[in-house]
Formats: sequence, C-alpha cells, structure tokens
Amino acid sequence: SYYVGTLGTHTEIKRVAEEKVTLPCHHQLGLPEKDTLDIEWLLTDNEGKQNVVITYSSRHVYNNFSEEHKGRVAFASNFLAGDASLQIEPLKPSDEGRYTCKVKNSGRYVWSYVILKVLVRPSKPKCEMEGELTEGSDLTLQCESSSGTKPIVYYWQRIPEKEGEDEHLPPKSRIDYNNPGRVLLQNLTMSSSGLYQCTAGNEAGKESCVVRVTVQYVQSIGMVAGAVTGMVAGALLIFLLVWLLIRKKDKERYEEEDRPNEIREDAEAPKARLVKPSSSSSGSRSSRSGSSSTRSTANSASRSQRTLSTEAAPQPGLATHAYSLVRPEVRGLEPKKVHHATLTKAETTPSMIPNQSRAFQTV
Repeated sequence: SYYVGTLGTHTEIKRVAEEKVTLPCHHQLGLPEKDTLDIEWLLTDNEGKQNVVITYSSRHVYNNFSEEHKGRVAFASNFLAGDASLQIEPLKPSDEGRYTCKVKNSGRYVWSYVILKVLVRPSKPKCEMEGELTEGSDLTLQCESSSGTKPIVYYWQRIPEKEGEDEHLPPKSRIDYNNPGRVLLQNLTMSSSGLYQCTAGNEAGKESCVVRVTVQYVQSIGMVAGAVTGMVAGALLIFLLVWLLIRKKDKERYEEEDRPNEIREDAEAPKARLVKPSSSSSGSRSSRSGSSSTRSTANSASRSQRTLSTEAAPQPGLATHAYSLVRPEVRGLEPKKVHHATLTKAETTPSMIPNQSRAFQTV
C-alpha cells in the first residue's frame, strides 16, 4: 500500500482579540468512505510547543483536549462534505501561532497550514502632566498604554473648545522621538490653556485620553496666597479676642464669688470723737457710752488727779475747759492709757473750779 499526500496552501490571518476567526481547511476525502475519515487540528505556538486543538475520529468530535480551548473551538461547517475549517470564538492572545489541518481517508492525506496573528487593541492610555502651570514655565505631557500589540503609535493634539481654535500643538512644542508619548510645551502662555488629547493606536484599534491645561498668572497666584494668609490671620485674631473675653468674664465671676469672704487689712480704725462739754446732758450721755474698761481707767486717773491736785498751786482767774475723749466701743481693743502730765494739765484744784465744770471732767 502507499499514501498520497497533498500539501495545501499557507494562509496568514490577522484578527483582533475578542473577535471570531475561521481558519480554512477543505478536502475531498470524505466522499468515498466516510467511516474511515479522520480530521485533526494542531497548534504550534510561538515557543514551538505543539498541542491538539480538535479532532474527528470514528464518527465522534473531540474538542476538550485543554482548558485553554474548551468551549471556544468547533468545526465551522459540514466537515464530512469536505469543509473542515476551524472556528475560534472569542480569540485570545494565546491563540496566536501556526495551525495545521490534517485530513486522512483511505490512505490519502491532505495538509493545510494557517498562520494566525492575534492583535491586541491598546489599553486606554493614562495622561499625566509634569511641571508648573504658570506663564513662562515648561510643561511635559506624558501618555502611555500598559498593554497592546507593538508597535503602538502615540499622537498628541488639541481639542478645539471654541470656534476658530487650532487643533495643532502650540508653536514652541517639542516631541520626544525616543518616547513618542511624551511632548514638551515650552514657555507657556495664556493661549496654551485648553484640552489636550493623546491617542494610542496600532493595527487593532485606537484608544485615547484627555487632559486639561490651565495656565495661571504669577500675580494671581500671589494674590490667592495673600488672601489665604489674611484669612488665616483673621481667624486667629478672632479666636484670640474671644478667648480673652472669656477669660475676663471668668475672672470677674470669680472675684464676685470671693468678695464676701475677703477680710480687708487696710481698713481704718474708727476715729476718736472730741465732745465739748456744752451741757450736762451731753456729758452724761458721753459718760454712759464708755465701756467698762474706760471706766476703770478713768477711776485710776481720778485717784491720781486728787493726789496731784494737792501739790499744784491754784491760779486765780484761769478758766479751764475740759474735753472728754470719747471713743466708740471696740471689742478686743485695749483702752489707751492717760499720761499723768495730761491729767495734771487738764485738772485744777477743786477750790478753783466751779461745781458746774466738775461734771465735765474726763471720765
């Protein structure tokens, strides 16, 4: 016996991930003897490893050879009638490689080869800014996609927000050709403000991101900083005034509560009152108002007075007025002692002083 083989054509197909693809494979070997027909699809990945994808043998289809292809591979048409094409849905990047379709029947073979390339759309890029947003400064715009089939092309442009605005970058802009997703905006002006869009694209598709650039006056930044500083200082001043008022009120309330319990050490003692003997009634009242201690002192003074009066010579024609020292009764204070010289000066002999004046002697 001998075998006759037919080499099919090489086909290259590109598809985007998550889409559906059909790998062609046609033959005429199934018509004479269908019971002996065998179909097999093999995948050789980019690392050279070969795996079985799907087979038909003994009137049964087997497509569960690996978890990677389970539920995603099937024959696209009537393989018994000569169309053994393979359908894969949805595509994954791991499906990329070289596929071989082998059909065998009654000693005859047919081989077909298909090279499948799975393209991955760029992931949504991330737009970033580096630099100061002030007049005269430089600003760098950065854009990059984390995944996607290489090469990925980046393109920056302005998005017109008003009629008449230009889509091109400002005149003093430089593109980093070593890093296409990076562009430098030099010497910013107020006209540089606006929306900037970065587009990342490859054979599979495009994705973009947008960033807003707002250029500020240097003077306006200083004014804002001054206003913020003033507000903070004002708030601190108000807080200090409120705190002082609260302290003052607390102090006044404390003084009012402690005032009844204070003992003033600088209070003046009651002053002595001199009473002129104008009438006998006033002398009597003054005598009665004296304290017991004053009476004892007066008695001792009278005894001394009588003793001294015998030694003193009488002076005719001299009218003597006696004043009584009257002091309010103060509990706990000792009476003042009367000196002998004072008593001598104040008194005269009994023979020279009228009876009326004796009633107003010091008591």
